[in-house]
Amino acid sequence: MTVAVAKTRKRKVTNLDIPSLELSSDRVAKPSTENKPKMARTFRRNAVEADFLHFVQLSMPLPIADTALRAEAKRLAATEIAFIGNPSFSDSSAEGEILGDLLFSTGEPSGSVKASKIPDLPSYLARLCETKLLTPLEEKALFNRMNYLRFRANQLKSKLDLNKPDDWLIRRIDGLMRAADWHRDCIVKSNMRLVISIVKKFVNTQNVFDDLLSDGIVALIRAVDKFDVAMGFRFSTYATQVVRRNTYRRVMEKQKERQRNIASIDENGIDFSDEQKSSSMSENRWNELRSRLALMLDHLDRREKFIIRARFSLGGHRKVQTLQRLADKLGVSKERIRQLEKRALDKLRGMTDLSILPESVG
Repeated sequence: MTVAVAKTRKRKVTNLDIPSLELSSDRVAKPSTENKPKMARTFRRNAVEADFLHFVQLSMPLPIADTALRAEAKRLAATEIAFIGNPSFSDSSAEGEILGDLLFSTGEPSGSVKASKIPDLPSYLARLCETKLLTPLEEKALFNRMNYLRFRANQLKSKLDLNKPDDWLIRRIDGLMRAADWHRDCIVKSNMRLVISIVKKFVNTQNVFDDLLSDGIVALIRAVDKFDVAMGFRFSTYATQVVRRNTYRRVMEKQKERQRNIASIDENGIDFSDEQKSSSMSENRWNELRSRLALMLDHLDRREKFIIRARFSLGGHRKVQTLQRLADKLGVSKERIRQLEKRALDKLRGMTDLSILPESVG
């Protein structure tokens, strides 16, 4: 859920949404002046500090219970805050130079490049490409802002006391991380058309577009986290190589898995040649096969039934499982899974003669 940046001051942010929770005004924690110590500031500039306080209240509006506070402190302490450092982040002038008077900004909102359209895209994919391309200045500003906010979060993280966790300190760290993620998401959304244009080239009957796109987006997010804008070249140059290499690796892994499955079928002497030669199978014959197979599987023990279903993508199994994956799930060796599979197949062969099934009828 997103909340548009409110025009509470004369300055404004164009075409940007701050991700937050949908909250009624009575749930937002209201500061009290009675016997309450002054909260530590996160930013020197009043405008940025006001934006940050409002964002933190929306993100974590209610007081955190003691048990939850300790758990959150432990989680933050165990979390590695990765960022690309810059010596200038430690300068006293860094906040003003990097953030200016706006906590949420692309750096140059009015100078964005109009998004180019990718032809023949369904509507749900076209919406992913609606975000405008970033100019070089916007791109540099977003990367600097994202890494600077994570740098500040990492500084505050070093002050965590697990024995006496401070509620406001935890809120500040969480708020800085969320603000950094907002800038990261701006970069990701502006490069979605790049991912789509790359993964489309790898689509075939064995590699579905949606699966490749999902993997490509994950690779793009990793690329954003690891890109050093100080190197001087555009992010798209780096991201293209990362996404293309990741997609190629996924395609090759699937191809190897199919080859292993074919080898396993051949090894167990299963012959599908007659069925492959047949251009069609009547509904009656298919229903008969399915019902008989279900009856035969009921004669197997639990492990054998599970292995056969997983190895041949039956029932709720959408994909063929490898021997190693099943071995890991059942806590046995890969060779043991092979033995159990062979034993189950021998049982199935001995239960019935499929040749007596009725042929297709008109």
